[in-house]
Amino acid sequence: MVRKHIIFKGRVQGVGFRITVYQQATRLHLTGWVRNLSNGDVEACIQGEWVRIQQLIDHMKSIRYIRIDECMMEDLEILKEEKGFELKY
Repeated sequence: MVRKHIIFKGRVQGVGFRITVYQQATRLHLTGWVRNLSNGDVEACIQGEWVRIQQLIDHMKSIRYIRIDECMMEDLEILKEEKGFELKY
């Protein structure tokens, strides 16, 4: 199990990015949250099996109306008590 802080850069706002991350994270049994940033990027903290986090990222990259130019990641401490996935505003 890992926890990643991720910043997505590119055409990631106004294209349903957050709701799609939420849906995929829920489907893949990941926990965490996702939110828009004021500079046009999207920020997420995602926790779960690394292979499932990578599946989520690969899925997001495959959507034609979304363009991820950069995906910056760093490791975070695992939050054992975290449950579910949240859309933050």
